[in-house]
Amino acid sequence: MNQRNLSQLTDQELLAEAKKMKSNAMLNAGLIGFFIGIVIYSIFKNSWGMVTLIPLYFAYKLFNKPKAEEEELKALLKERGLK
Repeated sequence: MNQRNLSQLTDQELLAEAKKMKSNAMLNAGLIGFFIGIVIYSIFKNSWGMVTLIPLYFAYKLFNKPKAEEEELKALLKERGLK
């Protein structure tokens, strides 16, 4: 969250933020699967090069996103008894 700290959010805003993070996680999982599919297709067609390396780079970037804000959100939800 850029504007406000997570601890300053209301319960409804926290739940909305948790829903948005879950949606983003599902989108990231789909994109990673898509990129891995491109890599497998590229290897199958015997073309190891930029077509293979670029999706690997993007999959790596999506997979290694910082989890600090997500962990803070889970802790706040548990502390407030929301989930």
